[in-house]
Amino acid sequence: MKMKKILALTCATVMTLSLMACGSAAQTSNDTQTAGTQEADTTESAAADNAAETEAPAKEEAPAEENTDLSGSVSMAGSTSMEKLANAVAESFMAKYPGVTVTAEFTGSSAGVEAVTAGSVDIGNSSRALKEEEKAAGVVENIVAIDGIAVVVDPANTVTGLTKDQLISIYTGKTKNWSEVGGEDAPVVVVGREAGSGTRGAFEELLEVEDACAYASELDSTGAVIAKVASTPGAIGYVSLDAIDDSVTALALEGVEATADNIKGGSYFLCRPFVMATKGEISEQSEAVQALFEYLASDEGKEVISGVGLIVVD
Repeated sequence: MKMKKILALTCATVMTLSLMACGSAAQTSNDTQTAGTQEADTTESAAADNAAETEAPAKEEAPAEENTDLSGSVSMAGSTSMEKLANAVAESFMAKYPGVTVTAEFTGSSAGVEAVTAGSVDIGNSSRALKEEEKAAGVVENIVAIDGIAVVVDPANTVTGLTKDQLISIYTGKTKNWSEVGGEDAPVVVVGREAGSGTRGAFEELLEVEDACAYASELDSTGAVIAKVASTPGAIGYVSLDAIDDSVTALALEGVEATADNIKGGSYFLCRPFVMATKGEISEQSEAVQALFEYLASDEGKEVISGVGLIVVD
């Protein structure tokens, strides 16, 4: 009887110890699961933060996507002197607004104004101020830049500058030899642009020699004038300031060099406006045309204008 009581007591003790061990193991398991859950939560939170950071730049790029909303076309025609500007603006504008097509033809200032007056193009490029009769026909003068007209000679010419009176005398045919203005004994070959050219119109108007010039050659583009002067001993011509290259020499006028700073400062007298004329006000044009003028007035557009050697209109 006593032995049975001892066995029962022993079994009870074993059972108690087993239950205590199970409880400790269960608690350890719960603690492990809790820690695992917390670690998982931390990992998920970090992943979410990383995802948010990754998505942030996409939100910043959203404004660029808005440019794809603009579509349509812009057609320009006119001044050959404005070719470099028109091409640069077209290229940069289409890069910003890929849904818009910009085309440009270079037919001369008067032809460009006639085209916009007739409604065959959106913009008429003119390298001169508009005439009163053109404005009376409903064409609006939108000045987008200021350009200087450089007087150029062939590189071998020893003359480095002229006065205004000397320049007038040369172009009206009174001065026929370079020795008369301090140069070598060589005949002067007077080169100019064709009738209707904006550059010719501005040049003759500024010198007050309209219909009085004695041209040996009248050429139909800026590039043609440069090529002619560069290859002809004794030649003199006039071109847009931004078109000058190393093949010709630009003369100082009244002791002032032909530079953008001097033109902007008003000390160089041969300068003229670059006009992008429209039939009616800009606000009356298509959305694409209005956007082009807004672009030209922006900091980005002004960089394009100054980048081709022209003076920005403030």
